[in-house]
Amino acid sequence: MSAYAVFIREKTRNPAEMQVYSDKVGITLAGHSLKVLAAYGAQEVVEGPPAEGVVIIEFPSMKAAKAWYDSPAYREVREHRFKGADYRAILVEGV
Repeated sequence: MSAYAVFIREKTRNPAEMQVYSDKVGITLAGHSLKVLAAYGAQEVVEGPPAEGVVIIEFPSMKAAKAWYDSPAYREVREHRFKGADYRAILVEGV
């Protein structure tokens, strides 16, 4: 069953840290089976608070999503995201 990683950027606190994250996150995707479905495109919030940006990544399974999120490469890079902005990150199984 497919699974999705959903990242919602609520507020940027340190643009320099976010630039480092942006520059390095792509390499963490190598070797993982995934498809980026949305990445900071135009959005319209119809309920809830506004978001600065949204990313949705499809994985073949929850196990695959967790393998990427917990990989040594992504663990290192995500520290810059933690320092750079307030995010919500959700792994969710498809139907």
